[in-house]
Amino acid sequence: MNAYIFGIVVPLLVILFRTRSSTKRRGLPADVGGERGLALRNHRFTSPLSSAWEGVTTLAELFERACREHHDRVLLGTRVEIAREVDFSYGRRLEKLHLGDYHWLTYGRVFESVTSFASGLALLGHRKEERVAIFAETRDRWFIALQGCFRRNVTVVTIYSSLGEEALCHSLNETDVTTVICGRKELTSLVHISSQLDSVKRVICIDDDKISSDLFAQTGWKITSFADVESLGRDNPVEADLPLSADVAVIMYTSGSTGLPKGVMMTHGNVLATVSSIMIIVPNLGPKDVYLAYLPMAHILELVAENLIAAVGGSIGYGTPLTLTDTSNKIMKGKRGDATALMPTVMAAVPAILDRVREGVLKKVNAKGGLSKKLFYLAFARRLPALNGSWFGAWGWEKALWNLLVFKKVQAILGGRIRFILCGGAPLSGDTQRFINICLGAPIGQGYGLTETCAGGTFSDFDDTSVGRVGPPIPCSYIKLIDWPEGGYSTNDSPMPRGEIVIGGPNVSLGYFKNEEKTIESYKVDERGVRWFYTGDIGRFHKDGCIEIIDRKKDIVKLQHGEYVSLGKVEATLSTSPYVDNIMLHADPFHSYCVALVVVSHPALEQWASQQGIDYSNNFSELCRKEETVKEVHASLLKEAKKGRLEKFEIPAKIICISDPWTPETGLVTAALKLKREVIRKAFQEELSKLYASV
Repeated sequence: MNAYIFGIVVPLLVILFRTRSSTKRRGLPADVGGERGLALRNHRFTSPLSSAWEGVTTLAELFERACREHHDRVLLGTRVEIAREVDFSYGRRLEKLHLGDYHWLTYGRVFESVTSFASGLALLGHRKEERVAIFAETRDRWFIALQGCFRRNVTVVTIYSSLGEEALCHSLNETDVTTVICGRKELTSLVHISSQLDSVKRVICIDDDKISSDLFAQTGWKITSFADVESLGRDNPVEADLPLSADVAVIMYTSGSTGLPKGVMMTHGNVLATVSSIMIIVPNLGPKDVYLAYLPMAHILELVAENLIAAVGGSIGYGTPLTLTDTSNKIMKGKRGDATALMPTVMAAVPAILDRVREGVLKKVNAKGGLSKKLFYLAFARRLPALNGSWFGAWGWEKALWNLLVFKKVQAILGGRIRFILCGGAPLSGDTQRFINICLGAPIGQGYGLTETCAGGTFSDFDDTSVGRVGPPIPCSYIKLIDWPEGGYSTNDSPMPRGEIVIGGPNVSLGYFKNEEKTIESYKVDERGVRWFYTGDIGRFHKDGCIEIIDRKKDIVKLQHGEYVSLGKVEATLSTSPYVDNIMLHADPFHSYCVALVVVSHPALEQWASQQGIDYSNNFSELCRKEETVKEVHASLLKEAKKGRLEKFEIPAKIICISDPWTPETGLVTAALKLKREVIRKAFQEELSKLYASV
């Protein structure tokens, strides 16, 4: 019993289970207006305008209600830094942190901060019709500032803290922002581009560090600490000016994977519709739940999740991607990561995070070897079929046995109490979904939505253990497929109807700020008044009413001989290689084959080099350039391509191995870790040209 199970038996079982159709109807046919197509609704669909909280029509009302009902319960938790050291082990400067326990604020205390901040904002001179931008990393004061703005009916412009200067200037100037709320690090970035900002008058610094008077002289802005704004409002309270459902709550700038970001205008009613729907779908969500918040709040998935947890009386503990687990890059050796300290019951994740958890566990298991390795693979093989029916291996007592013997240590990585994971932002591979289901013992609610639909679209049911699908429509939405003849997709296709996915319902946003052309192109309102968003994604309907994403219009490239290649589909298949940290497929229409840029996983490649006795003098870049390295990584990609049943023309004929990771800081991926294709193509233009030029 060894890795053979993962290499052959497990993929076969996954494919088998994937084809098993559920007898439960999760999505039902829907009678809708607008463009002709095939539409579904959720089996729990009631009314598109209904809310899970009677009488609540805005996010401000929802939060105030929660604070009344859960006044003495803890809401927001933050870890205190105990010590910091600098590590140069890998040839670069890396800070390591020792963080303490979580310190908590109750609902009552948070509500006081929110009302004080709202009053202080008004007293600083910020008017209701002006916009506030929040340009900071996820933390408790981000949430407090958001709710404070809502109490003044001030529209919040959300901006990723990793956004580049050009996109930052564009976002602030386009929305005429007058007040920016930011951290100390982001303040430095703002000052650097201050001469390019047209409308900014005030800056509120979230950190309580002393602010240099030189900054005011340099920029002319009124710069105030967050604590001072709260203090001002506490001493001079101003009556709330609450919004209506149709008022714009947020202008959320997309992460800009294709050029400058677009500002999506979301009303309170839009976001509340998605929050209400997820509340209905996730069972028993309530005050006992603890949520680990580490994704950017400028991402709609995180913004919806935090508002939902607060609404049900749960607790939100803040962390970061680099301090998430005990072995995370910024955690001192032997010290606790955020998950261990918090022990969350619920968390949201993008696929890249879950992929890393899987890779990390498998690396440790394989490195340990011996009886532990055999026991792990045996346990996994026993639990896999039990997940979809007791063909062998009972799901009850045997689950408890394997948890005790094998998986308890894996579950401890994320605190040991996870009962549900919300996953979105990109497709999750079937292998990773199964791995998390089994090793963490928790279901994954895989959702499909966009910023333009306030993260709402589809969401898999709690009891749906199938992989490769994203569930039925959420309770407030309709999902419609329309024909795309150019791509060969039709709602009359057999055995499943296929087409472009169009999402309709109250969660569909108003459109793009100051971009009428793009709004008209992507949004339509039908004769019944339902607003629809044309996603550009291609999907198909399963018999039980669940949706599977199979393609993307923008990612399709036609090769020299007429074959169509879906870049995203191929990348998702090849990314399961243990050597791949990230990958971008490139297809030139003037050639008959594809090539790929492969960001190599350091641990996996170093382990292989050690086993092969390859000397690279601790120079990872040199290792990546070696011919034998390229051959090994390419062979691994071919193996994954065969398992994923890719066509020959879809498989990259040539590759380049890249040593440096693609992070939001490099500008090559978004804050949600999506590829910025055009930026990457320009950055690696010379390398791509060489791949096609070489014989």
